[in-house]
Amino acid sequence: MVRSSSRGEVSPGLWRREAGTVLRRAGALPEHGPSAGAVVAEFRIVPAPTEWAPHAHRLHELVWVRGGTLTSRVGDRVFTVFEGHGLWMPAGVVHAGRATEGARFHSAFFAPDRTPFAYGEPKAIAMTPLLVSLLTHLSRTDLDEAARLRAEAVVFDVIEPSEHQLALRLPGDPRIDAIAEALLDDPADGRSLEEWARWLGTSDRTITRAFRQSTGLSFAQWRQMLRVHRALMLLSDGFDVMSVSEQLGYAQPSSFIAAFRRVMGTTPGAFFGSAEAASRDVRNSVSGGENAGLSA
Repeated sequence: MVRSSSRGEVSPGLWRREAGTVLRRAGALPEHGPSAGAVVAEFRIVPAPTEWAPHAHRLHELVWVRGGTLTSRVGDRVFTVFEGHGLWMPAGVVHAGRATEGARFHSAFFAPDRTPFAYGEPKAIAMTPLLVSLLTHLSRTDLDEAARLRAEAVVFDVIEPSEHQLALRLPGDPRIDAIAEALLDDPADGRSLEEWARWLGTSDRTITRAFRQSTGLSFAQWRQMLRVHRALMLLSDGFDVMSVSEQLGYAQPSSFIAAFRRVMGTTPGAFFGSAEAASRDVRNSVSGGENAGLSA
């Protein structure tokens, strides 16, 4: 089922839905791998902002994107997938997702009974040039059984969690859910803790306790994490640091850069510069082009 939405409502636990967003149920996904292998890899371009309704797979799934971002909701957590990183989704875990317009969307599905490792929960994966090259190689349809098994064995050796496990935990607490939804709608909302308390008719102490109990973060830390999630999407879409800083409500770009560094450990320029360099390395190293054996 596919339908288009032009409304501006907030998708549950995600971001404001863009005009023209395509809403999908889970697409037709492989239910098993090749007869002698464990991994099925695919590639497609998302021509419009796209959302997938909550669904689960019988296979483990690894997704990653280039030229955009993917956001996935799992229970009370929101994961942002950006250049150089992927998201491992264990078989059977219900998740929803959305991809930005024009994103090059890659996925690899792993047969659980033939995968010699297991991540029991969603996990960010470091999409190194070697791993991406191997999975691109496995997307080919002309591989013989021996070549496929050799490539899969190396994939199992090199796949590793990312140092950036960037998950935003949503409160799920009626005392503060209205604040979370308002900030998801507008991350630039700069109201102070005291102003939010007056708006809700409660105390700032109650809000502080609720954020700590439900997210493990203070209100200020949670809002900062949310803004970094949004910044990753905007920067991936090609917005410059000054524009992103303004859209997220920072008084000056230096304040945004400092906040980004506190969460990600580096500046936006250095972070996306390294991801872009890694992406170029992959494109240059895969013979036959990135999409050999696949049609978009």
